[in-house]
Amino acid sequence: MTPAAQPRIFEHLFVLGRPAGGKSEFIDFMKKLPAEERARRFGIGRFEEIDDFPWLWEACLADDDREARGEPRVDSERTPEGYNITRPKFRGSLVDRFNEVIAAKYLANPPFYADGTLLIEFARGRDDGFGESLGRFRPDILARGAILFINVSFDESFRRNNARYRKGQEESILFHKVPDRDMLGFFRENDWEAITGGAPDGWLEINGVRVPFVTMNNEPESTDPGVLGPRYGAALGRLKELRLER
Repeated sequence: MTPAAQPRIFEHLFVLGRPAGGKSEFIDFMKKLPAEERARRFGIGRFEEIDDFPWLWEACLADDDREARGEPRVDSERTPEGYNITRPKFRGSLVDRFNEVIAAKYLANPPFYADGTLLIEFARGRDDGFGESLGRFRPDILARGAILFINVSFDESFRRNNARYRKGQEESILFHKVPDRDMLGFFRENDWEAITGGAPDGWLEINGVRVPFVTMNNEPESTDPGVLGPRYGAALGRLKELRLER
């Protein structure tokens, strides 16, 4: 795609990072902006989002039903804090759901992209990483894509994961908690630095498609729009520059 043909807004923006690292807060910040300002400052149009957390939650509830029938659980185990995912590679397999939904609801609806941005959000960890999941996306989804990786240390992710938890709201995207066992066993490590070579921005070759990425440091934590606006703006501004090089 030539620079002249590039849309003024992102079409598919992958919002990736550790649990509780700021992905949902980024989306919440964007929701509160007037549409014109959001498109002008951040390149995000009238947006919709797709997140694999509801599918993970759905699988855990299906396991509850199995257990109630006296059958073994398949994908998860219950803890006092929520659910741990126990089936290897289960999170990566959810990309098949992403592909199905995005193809049916968005790629099949070209008018969406006239002023729309689709935000695609997920977290990954050890043995089921970002590289593997990104590699399962359809090339026509990746061709419209750019990646914002919201980066915090594991210690900060662990702290925020505990701080955001609201008992009784475990199914909430903003207030659920990844149980400590899953955090320590699965999310302590991830492959983002390995697949990017530690570069702060650049390109990833995925399924024959060059996809631009930016890694945005999201520490120290802030809820101040005067801090977050420039932080997000600098990262997305760089991502827009890279996209023009495609």
